[in-house]
Amino acid sequence: MSRQHPQTNFSRRSLFKFGAGAIGTGVLTVGLGSNLLAAEKTPAAPAENDITPDKALQELLEGNERFVKAKRRNPNQTHSRLVEVAKGQKPFASILGCADSRVPSEIVFDQGLGDLFVCRIAGNIATTQQIGSLEFGSLVLGTKVIMVMGHKRCGAVEAAIKGAQVPGQIGTLLAAIQPSVESSKGKSGDKLENVCKANVLAQVEKLKSSSVLSELIKAEKLKIVGSYYDLDSGRISLVS
Repeated sequence: MSRQHPQTNFSRRSLFKFGAGAIGTGVLTVGLGSNLLAAEKTPAAPAENDITPDKALQELLEGNERFVKAKRRNPNQTHSRLVEVAKGQKPFASILGCADSRVPSEIVFDQGLGDLFVCRIAGNIATTQQIGSLEFGSLVLGTKVIMVMGHKRCGAVEAAIKGAQVPGQIGTLLAAIQPSVESSKGKSGDKLENVCKANVLAQVEKLKSSSVLSELIKAEKLKIVGSYYDLDSGRISLVS
C-alpha cells in the first residue's frame, strides 16, 4: 500500500459501477480515491455470497440458532477449506462487532474460514476506518449484509454512561457512544441495555449515510441491520 497513485475523482454512481466491476474481475485498481492495494487477480474460490441480502441475514440467524442450541456444524473449518480460500475470498456477510473477547463472530454465528468479513472495536462504533473497511467488504468482496452487533453488559457503553475519566485514546470510544447515552435518557427499562441498543442503531444509521453503502442498498445488493447479543444465552436478536 506504500506505492502512490494519482487520485481520480468519481461520482457516486461511477464509483458504484467501478465497484461492481471490481467484484466481477477480482481486481481492484486505481480510482477509489486512495492508494489501495491491488487485489489478487485470481477469482475468489468460494461462491457463498451469490445470494440475496435477506438470505445472507437468514444464514447468520440460523447459524446463531445452532450455536444457542449447542448444535453447531462448525462449517468450513477444514484444511481443504483453508487451501480453497487462500486463492481468494467471497464472504457473504460483514460484522461490525465489539472487541469483547466473549463475542467471537465466527463462533456465535457458526461460520468458518472465508465466511465473514469482521471488524471489531470496543463499543462496536463506526469510525472512519471501520466504515472504509466495511465499504471494501461490500463493494469489492461482495458481502450482502452488514450486521452491527452490540451486546449485553458492554463495558465501553457502561463507561460512557458513567462519564468515566479514562487515559490515552480510550476516551475517543466513549465520546462516540455519548450521543446514544443522551438519546436514551428518560426511557423505561434497563438503562445499560437501552443505551447499548441505541448505540447499535446509531451506528447502523452512520453506515447507511456512506455514499458507497447507500448505493448498494438502493441497488438491493446490501442490507444493513442492527443486533444485540445476550452474553448469558448466546442468542442474537435484531434491533430496530
